[in-house]
Amino acid sequence: MQLQERLNADLKEAMKSRDALRLSTVRMLLSSVKNRAIELRRDLSDAEVTETIVTLCKQRRESIRLFKEAGRQELVDKEEAELTLLTGYLPQQLTREELVSLVEKVIAETSATSGKDMGRVMKALQPLVSGRADGKLVSEVVKEKLA
Repeated sequence: MQLQERLNADLKEAMKSRDALRLSTVRMLLSSVKNRAIELRRDLSDAEVTETIVTLCKQRRESIRLFKEAGRQELVDKEEAELTLLTGYLPQQLTREELVSLVEKVIAETSATSGKDMGRVMKALQPLVSGRADGKLVSEVVKEKLA
């Protein structure tokens, strides 16, 4: 089943079960996907839908950070619940160990030796980790290995 079909099925299920949080989260996600499709003037592939979900997850993480700083625990809880639902639509996340081995492999393939080569490593690594690892974590691991 394609990701967009799964989202539509989950929307119907959330309506039937009267799960307000899940319903609003899936509606928000479908809205973002539809806006992106309108922007690109074509239907989105699963990879592009995944990119949209990753963007929404980043937004939720930033909101959680800001709400914690402001002392708004009820909003932190809501955003964390949405983040949990959104990550359920992402592919299985890479563990740090898997990510480290992948980074080492790409560094060997690109013959990278110093921090100056980070851009080349990140470019080669991006298709392999897209949607499966947080960009900040990937960047951190690459910096560690190139140092």
